[in-house]
Amino acid sequence: MLWKVPILFVLSVLIGAENNENPQLDWWQTSVIYQIYPRSFKDSNTDGIGDLKGIEEQASYFKDTGIGAVWLSPINKSPMIDMGYDISDFTAIDPIFGTMEDFVSLQKKLDSLGIKLILDFVPNHSSDQHEWFKKSVKKVNPYTNYYVWRDPKGWLNETAPAPPNNWVSLFGGSAWKYNEERKQFYLHQFGEAQPDLNYRSKELVEEMKNVLKFWLDKGVHGIRTDSVPYLVEDDKFLDEPPYNKTSAVRLIGKKDYDALSHIYTKDQPESLKILRQFREVLDSYTQKGGPTRLLLTEAYTDIKHTIESYGTQESPIAQIPFNFYLLTELNDSSNAKAFNDTIHLWLDNMPKGRWPNWVIGNHDNSRVSTRFEPSAVDGINMLVQLLPGTAITYQGEEIGMEDTKVRQDQSSDIESPSRDPERTPFQWSSSPHAGFSTISGNTWLPVNPNYYTLNLEAQKKDPKSHYNIYKKLVKLRSNTVFQHGDINTYVVSERVFAFKRSIPEEEMCIIILNLNNEGEHVNLNTCMPDLPGKLNVYIASKNSEYNIGDQINTNDAGFYMRPKSALVLQGILKKETSSPQSTGAASSISQFSLVSVLLLSGILHHFL
Repeated sequence: MLWKVPILFVLSVLIGAENNENPQLDWWQTSVIYQIYPRSFKDSNTDGIGDLKGIEEQASYFKDTGIGAVWLSPINKSPMIDMGYDISDFTAIDPIFGTMEDFVSLQKKLDSLGIKLILDFVPNHSSDQHEWFKKSVKKVNPYTNYYVWRDPKGWLNETAPAPPNNWVSLFGGSAWKYNEERKQFYLHQFGEAQPDLNYRSKELVEEMKNVLKFWLDKGVHGIRTDSVPYLVEDDKFLDEPPYNKTSAVRLIGKKDYDALSHIYTKDQPESLKILRQFREVLDSYTQKGGPTRLLLTEAYTDIKHTIESYGTQESPIAQIPFNFYLLTELNDSSNAKAFNDTIHLWLDNMPKGRWPNWVIGNHDNSRVSTRFEPSAVDGINMLVQLLPGTAITYQGEEIGMEDTKVRQDQSSDIESPSRDPERTPFQWSSSPHAGFSTISGNTWLPVNPNYYTLNLEAQKKDPKSHYNIYKKLVKLRSNTVFQHGDINTYVVSERVFAFKRSIPEEEMCIIILNLNNEGEHVNLNTCMPDLPGKLNVYIASKNSEYNIGDQINTNDAGFYMRPKSALVLQGILKKETSSPQSTGAASSISQFSLVSVLLLSGILHHFL
């Protein structure tokens, strides 16, 4: 198909107050949240494993980069069967990461730098080594019902009890494990060593709220709540029906798990009620004074159930339900329309008065450089940092780290396929082990062999490196146009996507991504006719032929973009009497409204 004229998908998001006032945003709305995988950030004691002291030693890095908040993946005491997501003590630090004194010292260091601290909270399950579980096995009250126990459905033979139903674990196999001592099955939606907690027990709910209070008392500013779709199960324990793609959403690449529609084990309404109680705990601390305590939720599910984690105006839940759709829906083969549709998926469905967020990488998914390709890193970072809302960065994405090939004999992950490739140590320098550790042997996972050239130390010296471009983007987020400006999105051509952030009759910035592995001639005049004749280059990707300060033609002559290159352009917005922006500003700073979708019907009919 020849792409002759761009199809315009114009989304205007209004950010601001009545009478063009711009109220103060909260810390979590302006901050970049930086995810730290503690095992792989920095090793301070030469055991080859990252730790809390290592994070503290590098705390100035966050300040220098412009990071406003750091989020730590689990650091709780654990047998480490699932890399810390099997917790044996919710209020203790695992010795491999250090001590509680180390945690307090880190918290104080971050606080002195003005950086907020967010912790992982894993409420769905514990380790089978937790004292609660051991006492529950023995039916010691009040722990008897802290976990989901069920009698056998029958007996397969004299020694083999039948599971209560056909529920399946996300890690494969039955979700039920028989306990010989208690003579019952316990539910584990994840690994066998991760028994599900029972949120129909009021005592358990209070116990978990006390865990939150423990960490909030330690000075934590936010809680990232893990695996929220699985908190509560249907209490009838019926068999789940076979998977039917017309009525269920298939998200996990596990053959036996995907064979069923998880209508009884996932996204139950009762889970939202538990989350509301968690939010109430955090709000009670906010009301005592100091910064807002933030609730983030993790849910790999459909848009309807993800959005539900916002709660309502009267009964709010998460300020940030993680938006994983950039991560799960886009890759190197995605065209401009796919990028546009994925952005609209969130903004069009987000409830009135809520704040968006964007996640492009984490410890469970292949890195940006690998999912797309290394030359696309800057453009993807432009997308995440300059769309309206909170940006979340996984450690290493700012320098374009790539997945590492990890042999089976080097692997540590319980899950298959392994998530180890995206969890390898941070590449600080070209010194041994990339400056991550001074161990004489091997680090817990191998460092990527490309660390000799791909490392932070080298990138700091290169003005057009991924890192220095990332720093510029983070700084740019503080501009009014990115905190309060409208957004319009454009499918410029099949492989060129653009969006505009603007304040009417004031500044505007246009972000353009060439998604093509070939060069593209771009004519912005066809989709943005009211632009000034030239725009200034604010930021250019490392692989761009343009530099900061260059000027770009917006007339019919257009301009050329190299393969996978990206630009941030700046100019003064002309008065647009018929534009979507002329409808006025929303009454709430975090209020987003879809003003118009302009589809030229004749053109659309021609191309579709």
